[in-house]
Amino acid sequence: MFRLTCVLTLAVLASGCETMSTKVDLEPVQPVRYAQAAPVLGAAPSGSLFQAANYRPAFEDPRARMPGDTLTVQITERLNASQTSSASIDRSGEISGGVSAFPFLKTPLLDKLNIGAQSDNSFSGDGKNQNNNNFSGSITTTVQEVLPNGHLVVVGEKQIGVNQNVDVLRFSGTVDPKQIRAGNTVASTQMANVRVESRGRGAQGEAMAIGWLARFFLSVIPF
Repeated sequence: MFRLTCVLTLAVLASGCETMSTKVDLEPVQPVRYAQAAPVLGAAPSGSLFQAANYRPAFEDPRARMPGDTLTVQITERLNASQTSSASIDRSGEISGGVSAFPFLKTPLLDKLNIGAQSDNSFSGDGKNQNNNNFSGSITTTVQEVLPNGHLVVVGEKQIGVNQNVDVLRFSGTVDPKQIRAGNTVASTQMANVRVESRGRGAQGEAMAIGWLARFFLSVIPF
């Protein structure tokens, strides 16, 4: 009876450790502000068919220019970094001394008074660090702000959730309108202050995480 009670207790405790359902939405690290196009103040009617406030060139490319416009960013980020260092130290020394003559001491005793010391020190170390990151993709962003010099601050987010797994891609940066290509696209390598976030949550992320007990032992073991 005691064994059965223990088994039932362990079963109840194990059920409490069951993985909870994953929240699909991932909150951004910083709140994202979605820009809205500023209302255009209508000019006083002049009786002319031409209105400067609503003028758009007939042969102009549909490129982003105002808050609220969309812009497609082709993300192509590649970062390769390597560092190598080496050090070598070698030092040696030797000293010796003796007594050749001393009153009231015989020669055999003087031979035993010879003193000598020798030391050798050496050290060598090598270190190497290498980091390779490649990221490619595309995301459609929204113009959040137009700077005084005409540059556009764009922000975009893409979130895909399948069952209990979710992947989020967030992008922000500043672009010069001159770099916008035909089709209203721009390469991320031609933008400034680029920030790319790719995060995921779900069973795959939990499988790659270190358990709390393993993290505890890693923090207390001194070697």
